[in-house]
Amino acid sequence: MASKRLVLTPEQIAISEARKAKKAAQATQTVPTVASLVNEEKGRIVERKWIQIKDTTDAASGHRVKILTWNLLAQCLVRRELFPNSDCLKATQREHMLYRELLLQNADIMCLQEVDRLDKLLPVLESAGYKYNYAAGPKKKHGCLIAFKGYEEINSKMVIYDDQQVRYSDGVSSKGGSFRTKNIGHIVALKLPDSDQGFIVATTHLFWHPKYLYERARQTVILKREVIQFKKAVGHENWPCIISGDFNFTPDDPVYSLMIGDTVLSEQEEKLRPSYVVHKSLDFTIVAGASSNDENEEEGVDPDKVITNARAARPTDGLLSLSELKEIFSQSGSPLKSAYDSGLQVYLQSWSSDQDKPRTFGDRVPISPSRKGRYEPEWTNYTFYWKLVLDYIFILDAPGGQSTISGLLSGHRTADIHPGLPQLGVCGSDHVSLCAEIIFTYP
Repeated sequence: MASKRLVLTPEQIAISEARKAKKAAQATQTVPTVASLVNEEKGRIVERKWIQIKDTTDAASGHRVKILTWNLLAQCLVRRELFPNSDCLKATQREHMLYRELLLQNADIMCLQEVDRLDKLLPVLESAGYKYNYAAGPKKKHGCLIAFKGYEEINSKMVIYDDQQVRYSDGVSSKGGSFRTKNIGHIVALKLPDSDQGFIVATTHLFWHPKYLYERARQTVILKREVIQFKKAVGHENWPCIISGDFNFTPDDPVYSLMIGDTVLSEQEEKLRPSYVVHKSLDFTIVAGASSNDENEEEGVDPDKVITNARAARPTDGLLSLSELKEIFSQSGSPLKSAYDSGLQVYLQSWSSDQDKPRTFGDRVPISPSRKGRYEPEWTNYTFYWKLVLDYIFILDAPGGQSTISGLLSGHRTADIHPGLPQLGVCGSDHVSLCAEIIFTYP
């Protein structure tokens, strides 16, 4: 008996053809391009010139890497009262400016802080060829992200500062903290393909409150210690380290001096001393003030510039003395080097005229020529309430190796960012991005 051939109706034929067309379209579909994700008009910003440092000929044989660091200003932290003169506080107004500035320098590695809205940002990074590793503190709505291209990730680690021990004495707190901040350090080991060379890259966003100098010193010493221990744990003690981010301290701050190996001055000690306190987030017996609660300790929300809801530290709290901080910094390796402070110093030493001369932190804040920090950018954070230098790219050279700064992204002119950021057509964040090209030689 002959089999009957199935005859499709016109409707069934149309459905079948539609399915074939959909499959064909999916097979040929490409990854979204940068051009399709970043709106050129909405992404207009003030572009800054690249400063080529002249004294790099001797390091030409090393490995060059361009690294960018930037606090993006998390959308979940934006409040009108914090940025009263900004004209672009909505996410849709800022996002394309952020994307444009992120991609403009074509950095090999990007260290980003206050990162949220990952569903919008990650496709942009992917379209530009970046891989990434994201981490956030407990119950934080924003975090730190390290993006990279041309490297292979071999390991990573998140450091929750609140959980870290700093001493091991009986009868005292082993953590030595003054505030439960939920801040983190984020560390990634990146290897060059088909090579034994690579980098340890770390980024962080330290506690924001201006008066909590001790807590930032504690978090900084923990980060450096953990970077060194991580380097040993992954078996690459001969790799250099890059540590960048929003450190929330200025170049004349005692914590900066501890980081880069300068003597801590007596006036810096005086600034540090009042921050030896314990906040109610660590001691629940402290009676809270009328206007403060844990939720409002997020960066920028508490308007006070003084320490509240805290008591003086006791010996049993285990806070590290200045001499102990110095000792731990010393034990964790050589002092760090700032890419901008060292690079701009070399560049400006050969400058013969004040015309178009890049302005630095030392041009507006008195700082001795013998001390480090005077050549940091003039501003890295510029808002209605805050006009500061808080962001850095630090380097820890490999044992027996060295680094040379071959180029830097210039800072903004004050006239361009006044009266405050974020600002349409200028910059999508309240912080200024930093970018450095560094030549590393390995032992």
